[in-house]
Amino acid sequence: MRNPLQNAAAGNTLKSPGGTPGGPGHPPGAGRAAASLAELVTYRTVSSRAGASQTGDGVETAEFEAFIAALPRLYPAVHAALELERVNGHALLYRWPGAAPAEDPAAAHRASVLMAHYDVVPADDPGEWTHPPFSGHNDGTFLWGRGTLDDKGQLVAILEAAESLLLAGYAPAHDLYFSFGNNEETAGNSAAAAADLLAGRGVVPWLVLDEGGAVAGGAFPGVSRPAAVVGVAEKGILDVELLTRDPGGHASTPPRMGATARLARAITRIERSPFPQSLPEVTAEMLRRFGPHTPPPLRAVFANVALLRAPITWLFGRLGSETNAMTRTTVAITTLEGSSGANVLAATAKANANIRVAVGETVEGTMALLRKIIRDPKVGLHVVEGNDPSPVSPSSGAQWDLLADCIGQVFPEAIITPYIMMGGTDSRRFTGICGAVYRFAPFFMDVRARGSIHAVDEKIGLEALEQGVRFYETLMREL
Repeated sequence: MRNPLQNAAAGNTLKSPGGTPGGPGHPPGAGRAAASLAELVTYRTVSSRAGASQTGDGVETAEFEAFIAALPRLYPAVHAALELERVNGHALLYRWPGAAPAEDPAAAHRASVLMAHYDVVPADDPGEWTHPPFSGHNDGTFLWGRGTLDDKGQLVAILEAAESLLLAGYAPAHDLYFSFGNNEETAGNSAAAAADLLAGRGVVPWLVLDEGGAVAGGAFPGVSRPAAVVGVAEKGILDVELLTRDPGGHASTPPRMGATARLARAITRIERSPFPQSLPEVTAEMLRRFGPHTPPPLRAVFANVALLRAPITWLFGRLGSETNAMTRTTVAITTLEGSSGANVLAATAKANANIRVAVGETVEGTMALLRKIIRDPKVGLHVVEGNDPSPVSPSSGAQWDLLADCIGQVFPEAIITPYIMMGGTDSRRFTGICGAVYRFAPFFMDVRARGSIHAVDEKIGLEALEQGVRFYETLMREL
């Protein structure tokens, strides 16, 4: 299905004779994209709460600067044609001016924003990797390294598509922005600054697209076809410090219910009392779309989600950690701190609870329920950082249909469905200025690939990278 919003002038839509977007002097395929990504992976743009990249000092800052300096050399046409400004130090905001007259009152409301981030999480165990995490090793099938999937690969796919279209003489009908964050893995305030900057200029994006879902193989039990899962919302993220205090002293005379024991009891109560379950409408819609592609028993169940909502919700809570997280607010205890000495009683004990707040819930309500679960006024609860779940973008209408059309052109076998992201992205910072914010990485990822994100042996298939470039070429032409 061709999208009815494809209204750019015929001269703006160019294809090579083979039907693939391209232009003279620009080789098709993932060759140049892979070479560019291989180099960009070697820049150690690590974003860590404990790292110097957050203070602006040390090796990390130099790596961020080197990454930025490499882009004009790798993508000269982009940097000749697009306006570029730095935001919040190292974030990048590109503007590709549209062909529509600037005085057109609708122009500010038809701009679109394509997002990615180029900071990466640390690789604390390089000896466990098949190839060094910052080598950008290309074995002819995969390109290895930290950030290949999260999220330098997406940044490269965007820039590669733009470079290709510029060399072919293409100009977008409406302004197109590229917002590339530098601290998505930590603060995310660079994305917020970029959104504020656009808002201050009266830009109300028609569409925002960031990382998130992907074309997933083995995404759901009983579904053999790949699923293009497009995030229409994301859970809220809440970090809570649990703190207990005690006089401390020598470990040879331990008190009853000291600081560590009290903290352990609180953690145990959290573990034994999960938050209530529900099945969000987005998840119900995902099941309806999967239904026709599942074996007959599941097909009948998913076709009647409205009637079977309660048992489906109950079942999801028991199938596994991923399906369980679809139905409730989750709590994970991620850090623990007690005494600094083996024979010293802890005067204070701390733990961090990383909470993913379900769509429809709030940080305030989550904190109230957490206090009820712990049932101990001597356990202090302090919100380190928190934000409510994002608004839900529509899974029908003009913007959705355009995305679905572009996904279908590049991934014709994929089942296209909305879903709620368990993690967070920079795109949540744009929900205040755009009602159509989506989260989708246009790469095929099987279970092993998805598991490598933030883990050992992160890598992207060269064919997957090529498909990502084709997706963005298709999307840019149709915007």
